[in-house]
Amino acid sequence: MLTVETLKELTPERREAIIARAKGSIADCEAGTKEILARLKEDPEKELLREYGPLREGLRIEDLTVSDDEIDSAFEETEQGLIDALGDAASNIERFHEEQLERAAWFTEIAPGLVCGRVTRPINSVAAYIPGGRAIYPSTALMNLIPAKVAGVKDIFAMSPPGPGLRIRPEIVVAATLAGAEIIYKLGGAWAIGALAYGVLDFPKVGKIVGPGSSWVTAAKMAVFGETGIDLPAGPSEGFIIADQDQDPKIVALDFLAQLEHDPDAAAIIVSTSRNVAENALDWAETLIPELDRAEIVRSSINNAAILVAESVEDAVEFANRYAPEHLQLMVADPMSYLEQIENAGSVFLGRYSPIPAGDYATGTNHVLPTGGSAAFFSGLSTDSFLKKISFQTLSKEALEDIAPTVVTLAEAEGLECHARTVKARLEG
Repeated sequence: MLTVETLKELTPERREAIIARAKGSIADCEAGTKEILARLKEDPEKELLREYGPLREGLRIEDLTVSDDEIDSAFEETEQGLIDALGDAASNIERFHEEQLERAAWFTEIAPGLVCGRVTRPINSVAAYIPGGRAIYPSTALMNLIPAKVAGVKDIFAMSPPGPGLRIRPEIVVAATLAGAEIIYKLGGAWAIGALAYGVLDFPKVGKIVGPGSSWVTAAKMAVFGETGIDLPAGPSEGFIIADQDQDPKIVALDFLAQLEHDPDAAAIIVSTSRNVAENALDWAETLIPELDRAEIVRSSINNAAILVAESVEDAVEFANRYAPEHLQLMVADPMSYLEQIENAGSVFLGRYSPIPAGDYATGTNHVLPTGGSAAFFSGLSTDSFLKKISFQTLSKEALEDIAPTVVTLAEAEGLECHARTVKARLEG
């Protein structure tokens, strides 16, 4: 049963248990994921027909691609209001990600005759995974595909798990189409990741796979890394809420539940400087849960939750940096003043009118973010995720003469004879 705890009084074991959240679930999937990927490599047609055959009688591999007619039907089935909302969100996402583009090329003269620089090139092909299991996330299609388009990726694919009748939800098809997907594949889980990482049958072998998913999807992405690039460990959603004494406990509770309703492995933390706010937020959460359509999911994910009382906002931020949350929400007085102190977070939401769902859908920032503590060393999805930075250098003979002693000395110290000799040979003639 969830109770209000005091941050300062947590035992080291309890503190680490809170920080650990549901990390273990990915490890639990590793063996099963590797078995699926091995079967997929050995006999891809048999494995895909075995997995998806029950969804449609007489399934053919080509049926795993969304057809033009299915795209047209998806637009007809989707309410115009939702299409308009996706378009509005897409505009903000595109604008934000266009601002991320750096200079395509730059150079600088390091020394007379020695010029170095860097050029930027997009990855040739990308596949974006769009979850479609317990919840439907058309917004994730926008978040994954639009930055790739802005970055200049040539071939952009989407994949999402099909349901009964081998159909992907029309909202996902519409969103992926609006966001620029060239082809949408009816594939989910490790089968989707493996098919486009290995390029089995007629599926393209892509340069990078991006997008969030279940623990199975994350485990599969980690398993194929090397065959293809991946973005980041975007696993179960998580939110860390810091609230001071002036916040409405019901709103704090709703923010808390908004994270927990994603997935049974989702995590949410409240740290308040007010015991009254913390206790009332817990009361509100317990009152609201039975009313929720996804109450059973929340009752599972609440095992990864905690409600804490801190002596100060600074103490709460310090604990947030250790937790390294996917989403960090600061509902405190003068929230911008704490931004400098935040070291580890996927995305930060500053102020009581900046709820996490605003960033999930419409501010333009990306909601594909590092989870499980990986915000300590990963960034969220951006245009950079789809670009390669290639360095270059050009030297005159005089510039090579100037740095030759350094190059030769270091090469000989490392026992690399030809490294040294190829420099000397250029200068002996």
